[in-house]
This record gives sequence, C-alpha cells and structure tokens, in this order.
Amino acid sequence: MPVFKLSRIERRRLTVFFTSMLIAIFCWLFFTLSNRYPYSLHVRINYVDPPFHKAFRPLNDDSITLNIEGTGWQLLFSRLRSDSTPINISLKRLNQNQLVLLSEQKERISSQLSNGKKFISASPDTLFFDFSKRVTKKVPVKLLYRLAFEKGFGMSGPLTFSPDSVIVSGAAEDVKSINFWETEIFTMGLVESNIASKVNTKKPATNVDVIPQQVKIKVPVDVFTEKVLDIPVKVLNDQNQEVRLLPEKVKVTLLTSLRNYRSLERDSFLAVADLEGWQKNRFPQLPVVFKKFPAYTRLVKIEPQVVDFIIQK
Repeated sequence: MPVFKLSRIERRRLTVFFTSMLIAIFCWLFFTLSNRYPYSLHVRINYVDPPFHKAFRPLNDDSITLNIEGTGWQLLFSRLRSDSTPINISLKRLNQNQLVLLSEQKERISSQLSNGKKFISASPDTLFFDFSKRVTKKVPVKLLYRLAFEKGFGMSGPLTFSPDSVIVSGAAEDVKSINFWETEIFTMGLVESNIASKVNTKKPATNVDVIPQQVKIKVPVDVFTEKVLDIPVKVLNDQNQEVRLLPEKVKVTLLTSLRNYRSLERDSFLAVADLEGWQKNRFPQLPVVFKKFPAYTRLVKIEPQVVDFIIQK
C-alpha cells in the first residue's frame, strides 16, 4: 500500500485549508442560527384575573401549543430542554363572555416569553369554560410540619397556629368535597429556641380560591432536664378485695422542660395496676400502666415495671 509523504509546505497548506473550512462552517452556523424562524412550543397555562362572581371550570387541556418566532439559537435550545414555566392567561374577558381568545393577548403572552421571542398564534386559540354559581365554605386548616430539635431541647407546650380555618371559594362541585385544607410542610431542624414563623397553604389543583394563604405558627421550645419522682400505684378492678402491692410506689425517671419542672408533682400522674389480668389469666405480677401522664414530658424509665401483689381475705 503506497504511503504518501507530504512536505512541510504541503502540510502547512493542508492545515490552513482545514482551518479555513472550520472557520467558514462556524461563521455559516453563527449567521444561520442568528436569523429568526417560526417554531412551536408546548407550554402549560395558568389562569389569572378570574371573574369575580363566577366559578369556572376549563373545558380544555391544561397546556397549549404556542407558535412563536425566535432565533435559530432559541429554536435549538428549545429542542434540547423543555420550558417548564407556565404562561399566565388573563380571564378578565369572562366577566362578559364565556370564552377567551388567545389572539387578543398577543402582547401579554409575548412579554412572558424569554429572550425576545414573539408570540404568533396558539393551538387552540379559543379557550372555553363551564360556569356555575360561586359558593364559599369555611374548613379547618390541617398543619403539616416536621421538626428536629437540638440535643437536650424539645417542645415544651402545644403548637399553635392561626388562623385555624380558611375560606374556600369556587364551583359547588369543587368545594363540596373539601373538608379541610392542608398547609405546605413546615420543616425546621436543629431547633433550640421558640419558633414564630409562617407557612403557606397548599395551592389548589382546581379553580378554587383559598383565603388566607398563610398561617402563623408558634412553637414553645425549652431545655429538657431529668426529674425523678416516687409515684404511688393504684389498684384497678379489685372487686372490693383488700389488695396490697409490693412495692406500693414506683420510681419514675422522666424528662421535662425547665419551665414545667417545678409544676410536676405526684398528682400530675396516675399509675395503676389492673387486677383483671390476674383474674382472667392468673398473671403472677401486674404491669404498671399510666392512666394520666403530663403532656410534653418524656418517660425515661419505671422502676419496677411490674409489681407483686397480695390479696388479703
């Protein structure tokens, strides 16, 4: 097989040729992609400016195809990635009509397109709606939260939020199935002080308005410390028999907040041993169970967890 050997001058000329070709191709691509071309873009739609006295339900899909004009660069990048930003469509026209023409909102839609893209037309161009009388309903708020406390800290009282209810407004068919309204998940970690914050209510999936759209949250937080108490044990279901427990008290170790430390006394607890377990199953010992235990207090251990008993006849 013959081997071609090029001289230094020939190699230089070949390098200049390919370099010039690459530059020419790059310039051609640059100027070609800088021109403007029509192309289509599939986008989601979001309705704004709803009619005041009407509840509406769209009879179209939640997305449309926009025919727009843009540069070749924009066309290239639109094929490489999808634009997830929805287009806002005004519904002011529904105060007098039952349809919306997108061709009447060219400037509004073009202003929402990035990098100077120009809106030409849409498919479909006409959006139709079903109307019904708007109704309102008051429902309780369901607060969703996830808290993680710094070591040695905890919730020392009830979590409160306001308002505890919201007003939902929309078509009767959409509102009748709503019995409560959830918030976004309020998340906070390494908590070591009182919380006073806000969380948004969840955005409705249907054409329902929610008022208000924020909920204020308050969470009391305090340092937790250990406390030990001797709690007497009460006998249940003794059937008027004289029963003696051994021991008659149990040693309870618990964690409580500093603000609640002094208020925790024996009367804050009710420990019981149920004799029914012996009457039905002849258990030799009875487990100690708390029928009353202070809120926002953590049980560490009970000594002992079971007690012996003597029935005196």
